Amino acid sequence: MTDRWGISTAVFSLKCYIAAMLATFIAFSIGLERPYWAFLTAYIVSGPFAGAVVSRALFRLIGSFVGACFSILVVPPLAHSPVMLVTAMTCWLGICVFLSLLDRKPTSYMFVLSGYTAGLIVWPIVDAPQHIFDVATLRAQEIAIGIICSALIHGVVLPASVSRALAGRIGAILKDAEAWSRDTLDLEPDPNIDIERRRLALDITELHQQSVHLPFETTQTAPRVKVVRALEGNLAELMPLGAAVADRIATLRENGAISEPTETLIADIRAWIDALSDDLVSIEKSGEALIRRCEALEPAIRGDSDWLELIEMSLIARLGNLVSAHLNCRVLKAQYVAPSTRPVSPRVPDLLAAVGERRLNRDYTGAARAAAGAMLTVVVGSLIWHYSGWSDGGTFLMLASVFPALFGAMDNSIPPVVGFFKGTVLSVLIAGTYGFAILPMLDGFPEMAVALAPALLVLGALMANPRTMGFALPTMLGLGSPFIISEQYGADLGPGVPATFATFLNSQIATFCAIFFAAGMIRIIQTAGVKHAIRRNLTAGWNNLAERSNRWSKPDVQGWISRMLDRQAQLGPRLKAAGRSQGEPLYDILRDLRAGVAIGELRNLRSDLDRERQEPVTQVLVGMGRYYRSLRPDQPLPEAPDLLGRIDEALDRFRGDPQENVRRRAALPLITLRRTLFADAPPFAGISSPSGGKP
Repeated sequence: MTDRWGISTAVFSLKCYIAAMLATFIAFSIGLERPYWAFLTAYIVSGPFAGAVVSRALFRLIGSFVGACFSILVVPPLAHSPVMLVTAMTCWLGICVFLSLLDRKPTSYMFVLSGYTAGLIVWPIVDAPQHIFDVATLRAQEIAIGIICSALIHGVVLPASVSRALAGRIGAILKDAEAWSRDTLDLEPDPNIDIERRRLALDITELHQQSVHLPFETTQTAPRVKVVRALEGNLAELMPLGAAVADRIATLRENGAISEPTETLIADIRAWIDALSDDLVSIEKSGEALIRRCEALEPAIRGDSDWLELIEMSLIARLGNLVSAHLNCRVLKAQYVAPSTRPVSPRVPDLLAAVGERRLNRDYTGAARAAAGAMLTVVVGSLIWHYSGWSDGGTFLMLASVFPALFGAMDNSIPPVVGFFKGTVLSVLIAGTYGFAILPMLDGFPEMAVALAPALLVLGALMANPRTMGFALPTMLGLGSPFIISEQYGADLGPGVPATFATFLNSQIATFCAIFFAAGMIRIIQTAGVKHAIRRNLTAGWNNLAERSNRWSKPDVQGWISRMLDRQAQLGPRLKAAGRSQGEPLYDILRDLRAGVAIGELRNLRSDLDRERQEPVTQVLVGMGRYYRSLRPDQPLPEAPDLLGRIDEALDRFRGDPQENVRRRAALPLITLRRTLFADAPPFAGISSPSGGKP
């Protein structure tokens, strides 16, 4: 209701305004040199949720402190060597951007802030290096005041709960996942379900990013992050399981080979998923009964089992896994919203015990590319400043270096830079009106605060909306200029720098030049950025899969799933921007995900077999490594009759194994590989080395 009527947005804007005015008043009271930094920082750190604001405040404090320390360390010894100073500042920004893009968590804010904070301190006073210690310490104090005031107001005054918002998001994600699984089990499944299911990768990434703020929750005892990690893992399993179940059902229906008991089981599981609720006692009892039915109905593998019997076995086994994953998700949701850490189900301890840190994809090439772009921007910008002799060149370079640091992770940074330009244009109009028409008629902090309130409250409300934040924030930054946020109107901006209209225009020209320059550099650096990012994403996944295919160590299947889903979350928007479909075999990370899970199952099996029986598994794993090493992003998928023959030979040998457990453990991943890579190949009929078959 509050969201519907905009009350939460109004409260957020009011809290931002109070925090900014409090920071400004404190900065005025203790006589800080640049109080507008406290004002600006209070707005920059602000966010809709208390935990996120507190965590962002901590990361910004650390980043600001490190950036200030670097400034103090680097300027004195290099003050009389401009080339060395520019080199040091360039390398520092590049290193910070590189590390921030590899971190890929909210903590990356520390690194990027350390990089451009040094520039904010150094470039404006490069001609007066003797003042670096004073400027750095004052800037750190001003920024710290803004950070602390924002964290205090947002964390104490009507704090919005991260954990409560995350609980609502978890509920919505579970409902979607359950709807996709239920529709997968329909008699005539919708082919678009597979496309919808891929959204789960983005949802899991969103949960991971938001859960980082849970330890900073101020409204209640925060749920353990480990519960969210366990939930992420079980949600991740639904993607390959849903795809496998859909494939097996389609295969059996095409051949009219679904038995009546299996048909009934599918209908009952569909009804169970459709009726899932928060009644743990009921859903655990019914879910475990369905799992037992799957175990009882699953046909045993014999030496003469035909292909359709193997497919039915795989279907029923994966149905049991699907029920278990959905049941685990519901149990973990209940654990998340529980008022204490006491287990709500006997399943909880085992689910949490298996949890580790979620592994994310790290694009080293992309990070290095972005870091090089930021460094090149600083170098070219400093050359322009040097040869132009521009008095406001420090402001120009300071702002120009911020854009590649903030937007370096994007494949196309032009849209946010354009939004920043629009916001800056609006800020010039508003700031000019305040600075030279309204404020000259006022006297004292209270009158200034009241006069600024209408504009600040409106802009604060716009900042709460992601669609309008892109131009609302730069407009707010314009209002936080030294021409407006000053203890005494018309006071000099610095030694010999009067606060005149001419100075105001010169600073705005520097700002616009910085925006245009940064946009031009970004355009040059990020040419074909999306296509290159797609290639890097795909190649990294294939190389990773090939490299792990024939390892002898215990596989980290959950870590593999997490990394591949993270790649899927990154690849999906890029493919959409490039006009490609995620379902195309070449770009289908879900296909590679299923293959990787099967490889992990085969490696586990091989480690438990005696040496005489390991050879067929090893041959398949070696073949998988060769297959994925042969893939190229700009070429069609290769035919691999040799790999198909190895899979069929292993399947034929293990279906006659004397141990029933080994027969099942071998058949499940081998069937998955055959259906995933060779869906159009003739049905398995014993040892074969077919001449082809489209993978």
